[in-house]
Amino acid sequence: MELIKLADIYKTYHLGEIDVPVLKGVSLTVGRGEMVALMGASGSGKTTLMNILGCLDRASAGRYWLDGQEISGLSSDELAHLRNQKIGFVFQTFNLLPRTSALENVMMPLSYTPQGLPDREVRERCAALLHRVGLDDRMGHEPSQLSGGQQQRVAIARALVNRPPLLFADEPTGNLDSHTSEEILQMFGQLNAEEGITIILVTHDAGIARHAQRVIHIRDGMIEDGAGAADAPQDAQTSRAAPGADQPRRTEVPP
Repeated sequence: MELIKLADIYKTYHLGEIDVPVLKGVSLTVGRGEMVALMGASGSGKTTLMNILGCLDRASAGRYWLDGQEISGLSSDELAHLRNQKIGFVFQTFNLLPRTSALENVMMPLSYTPQGLPDREVRERCAALLHRVGLDDRMGHEPSQLSGGQQQRVAIARALVNRPPLLFADEPTGNLDSHTSEEILQMFGQLNAEEGITIILVTHDAGIARHAQRVIHIRDGMIEDGAGAADAPQDAQTSRAAPGADQPRRTEVPP
């Protein structure tokens, strides 16, 4: 089943009297439960595409369906609500609140949810996520008291606190050493395999892209090959679960 479907997406920025086209007719699908790498060099349009996929920006033209709902015409408030319910983000710079504990950082997104969960349930959910990312003994520590890898684990827990079906990781290991980077990427793999979360890794690094089941190449605002087209696997969870089932096709990335 498709979680994401884009049809002929264009994005043009208007800088005074100059039009700067960034995305030039992007069409792709991502199946529920896939782990996909969106790979491209600086200036390729991958960040703009991620912002549109993550409901942080709007396309200039084209149509976008998320979890079966066409969202192209939603208002800013409706997009914000959708983001809060369905999408998590992990960035290179962690974006944690200083002088705030790891537990409180993870709790923050729940303050924007309309259902208003009881404090005890909020703390239990957030503590369970910090346990999931291996930070049982760091819940009361502030970001300045944590290593880079620990800060990124807090950011991952925060991204998951609303239980979104879709997680974007934008250059998530850019500020980490190679050993810690590998640990974080393995964690994404576990979340995908065990929780069924659809993960999109946004990167320029072929080493990171190799951790994905499928690689979508973007260059000069266009999908470079067929890796993102409508022949993508429709339900990666079913593919993993069924013995002998065909696995999602992976585009080879040159070393």
